[in-house]
Amino acid sequence: MAEAPLGFWNIACAFPDRIAVVEPDGTVLSFGGLLDRVERLACGLLGLGLAHGDAIAAILPNCGAFIACELAALQSGLYFVPVNGHLAPAEVSHVVTDSESKVLIGHEGMAGPAVAAADAAGLATERRISVGTVPGFRPLEDLLGHRPDPPVPRVVGSRMPYTSGTTGMPKGVRRPLGDGDPAEILGAIGRITARGFGNEPGAGVCLTCGPLHHAGPSMMSSTTLHVGHSQVLMDKWTPEGCLEMIERYRVTCAQMVPTMFYRLLALPEETRARYDTSSLVSIVHTGAPCPVEVKRRMMDWWGPVIFETYGGTEGAATIAKPHRWLAKPGTVGKPIHGVDLTILDDDGNELGTGEVGDVYIRSRRGTRAEYFKDPERTRSIFRGDYFTLGDMGYVDEDGFLFLIDRKKDMIISGGVNIFPAEIEAAMLSHPAVRDVAVIGIPDPEWGEQVKAIVATMPDVDEDATLARELIAFCRDRLAHYKCPRTVDFRDDLPRADNGKLYKRRIRDEYWHDAAQKI
Repeated sequence: MAEAPLGFWNIACAFPDRIAVVEPDGTVLSFGGLLDRVERLACGLLGLGLAHGDAIAAILPNCGAFIACELAALQSGLYFVPVNGHLAPAEVSHVVTDSESKVLIGHEGMAGPAVAAADAAGLATERRISVGTVPGFRPLEDLLGHRPDPPVPRVVGSRMPYTSGTTGMPKGVRRPLGDGDPAEILGAIGRITARGFGNEPGAGVCLTCGPLHHAGPSMMSSTTLHVGHSQVLMDKWTPEGCLEMIERYRVTCAQMVPTMFYRLLALPEETRARYDTSSLVSIVHTGAPCPVEVKRRMMDWWGPVIFETYGGTEGAATIAKPHRWLAKPGTVGKPIHGVDLTILDDDGNELGTGEVGDVYIRSRRGTRAEYFKDPERTRSIFRGDYFTLGDMGYVDEDGFLFLIDRKKDMIISGGVNIFPAEIEAAMLSHPAVRDVAVIGIPDPEWGEQVKAIVATMPDVDEDATLARELIAFCRDRLAHYKCPRTVDFRDDLPRADNGKLYKRRIRDEYWHDAAQKI
């Protein structure tokens, strides 16, 4: 028996009254209503004179307009560039200008960055579009004049994301536009991806916890929308608010980051027990390492529903399903369908089972991602058809990948390689530690020494006694040469919305201070 056609457009025609989006304020939009809006937007965008392969940028929070604008681009042969409005103004302007976006759609809550970016890109007033009121921008409703009859033929577009910028200015990742029907293409991707996470096509409910401008939340939202799941959007995540939404909407799936797990587990037991989470089928986490003990505790609470993926804006790589992870704690899984991986040394030689080296990935799907307008950087991450995200790891005898750390974060002390992620995982198991970053700082004798910067739980005394206790705690679990020599405390550590530490900012601060003393 043939499977029902998937893809947002097919589902909207077959089930127009099904809930497509629940906005953060509770406003509900049906699949049919969203389709009407998408087709009007597509017609309005093309009416501005945009050509095949042009880009449009959007500085929007989690909202129905974000989803509608992206879908309109994806059916119009355009690149959709989601912009993190919380970046520094120069970074926001860089993304809009570097992407050569011909239209900017900004939200009134991010009016300042939107105006500055539009000015930097030299956009005419007619190509500055606003959700709400933004000075000098036209309201989005101006593009919703009419729904074409018959509809404009759909042409494949693509998302053009920018990396998070944790190692410099954000970089655009661009793939060639394909051919065919977007509904068929995205429906097929959705079917494969959703089923990989146990999300069968039909009437599921996806809770979007993180910002849609990031790859992880966007992947989960998009793939589930294209198999017919309703999208419940959160704009400001809180741990109890998340539990309340899971219970209220009978959420089946969500994408989260480990920081959310820490905050959920920090809730009082009576608060956690108050909410029904039995509807959950899959929670997918990615973006940052998750300590084994934290993940175990989440599975003890929610059951074996937590999946882990490894990859980046440049491409997906592996998946660790719950039963596989429980059998091999700490793994990020095996390569997904159509992906190969290998471990190479610094000279490009393939390493054997259990040997630590650079993780390289190859997609057999034929579409190679490139950094937009930066061929040198693109070449720098490739060896033949394989590319690296900058991580080090090893593959075990059964083909499961284990990550060790980011290569750029590795500390070299006395000629010995030390991996901060291992130390951070150990320290996060201490009850006083809420968050931690481990870095190397200058040392005149050893080259670098290990330092931990710790954010503590509420009502914890941050003093020399606690610092000594944390160092001793590490030494009980790790070789002494790996453990921090010193510990500093601060209220919060800088993290991107996808959970990744802006470790470069912390490291630069300490190395700058050291340079000043020379």
